[in-house]
Amino acid sequence: MADAIQFTLNDKAMTVGDASPAMTLLDWLRESARLTGTKEGCAEGDCGACTVVLEQGVGGRTLCEPVNACLVMLGQVHGRSVRTVEGLRGPDGSPHPVQVALAEGDGTQCGFCTPGIIMSLYAFAAGGEPPEPALIHDALAGNLCRCTGYRPIVEAMARVATLGARQSSDASPLKAAHDAALEWCAAGGPTRFDAPTSLDALLALRHENPAAWLLAGGTDLGLRVSHDRKVPAHVIHVAGVPELQVLSQTGNQLRVGAAVTYARLLPHLEGSLAPFGAMVRRLGSRQIRSLGTVGGNLGTASPIGDSLPVLLALGATVHVRSAMRGSRSIAIDDYFVGYRRTALQADEIIEAIDFEIPETSDIFHVDKVSKRRDQDISAVLGAYRLRVEAGVVRTARLAFGGMAATPARARQAEAALVGQPWAEATVERAAVALARDFQPLDDWRGSAVYRLAVAGNLLRRLHLRTSRPDMAVEVDQL
Repeated sequence: MADAIQFTLNDKAMTVGDASPAMTLLDWLRESARLTGTKEGCAEGDCGACTVVLEQGVGGRTLCEPVNACLVMLGQVHGRSVRTVEGLRGPDGSPHPVQVALAEGDGTQCGFCTPGIIMSLYAFAAGGEPPEPALIHDALAGNLCRCTGYRPIVEAMARVATLGARQSSDASPLKAAHDAALEWCAAGGPTRFDAPTSLDALLALRHENPAAWLLAGGTDLGLRVSHDRKVPAHVIHVAGVPELQVLSQTGNQLRVGAAVTYARLLPHLEGSLAPFGAMVRRLGSRQIRSLGTVGGNLGTASPIGDSLPVLLALGATVHVRSAMRGSRSIAIDDYFVGYRRTALQADEIIEAIDFEIPETSDIFHVDKVSKRRDQDISAVLGAYRLRVEAGVVRTARLAFGGMAATPARARQAEAALVGQPWAEATVERAAVALARDFQPLDDWRGSAVYRLAVAGNLLRRLHLRTSRPDMAVEVDQL
């Protein structure tokens, strides 16, 4: 079992045995590797100044995923390949084409945010995506710039979109780093960091260490290290367990392993699941989606976790497992038991989540209300699935986040809908019933009165979407 962190950095094999595995990748790059091109702007995964790219050889090409280095613990890159802005220069020291495009297009100015933007451009170009405005803006959503305005940056992205992916070789340091991703444990300072690569090993570790942090992507837990400067005593990183990486469909059921990232899940959220996909694009930037997982969202159980009301609306099942009791299934309705408290036992881990894909005739939609469109925490998130037959509501699941100590269904509002005509008067009664379902807290994201008003208006908007197709586009732009 290895006791040092091994990875590839800018095409060079690295072995790190003298650093805490729980320190952020950003801090290690700047303080130990002295690669100071990667900047700290917010330490919260919002601004993108610390963007680096994780690379993986797939089918002779290199998959490039941008991530926020401020949210990544050093132990998470064991067996991975990392590229920073310094790693883009050519063998002769010449700048990369994305750097040339941004400089020649006057998209740099003060330069503080530029390295992160460069890395997002690099990942976008490597993906071979067409230079469509929606894709460009999606790729830039995780990078904030206070100087230039975004027009020259967008134009630079359009120029480099045709560069295509880098080639990779099985004999490269990239492959060597992945070969190093064996089951291992590293201890640096006060922190022990385990990275099991089998389910049995994970379950044994969890049984023996119920107080350890279970780390999937780190987009929530990582904040405790980067922003709050917490030093965990023990971290168990679950991303290397194959059983937690399952992503499959059987009939109308989709199974999502607890360690599946939103980036991997997103292509499966199409068709009747498209509203879920649209929400995931707003849940976080590409940097967040490259790391964040549904299992992690369930594990932290935040009342404003964006995917959780969607899982409630879809009637998901959470499959959990422990070394002593084996596996069991928890209906999502029974999973949340209090503020950031769940039905999980201390030695259990989340293995997978199942949910039903809605019928094309079902009404399924998701709305996120926040102070800005991208990279913001929800004030209210609503998710709804209804079955309407012959103009009458037969079933209804309405779920909201940001309205209570936990994500929760609006059962009084549901009762006001079921068995009634899908009509304006019925929806109005359901909107009024929300006051019996929730007593929201006041905070800086919104008052209780505001949140109740928003939730009611979201139901009214849902009705307009379905009853007035001619208004659907206008309604969605409100």
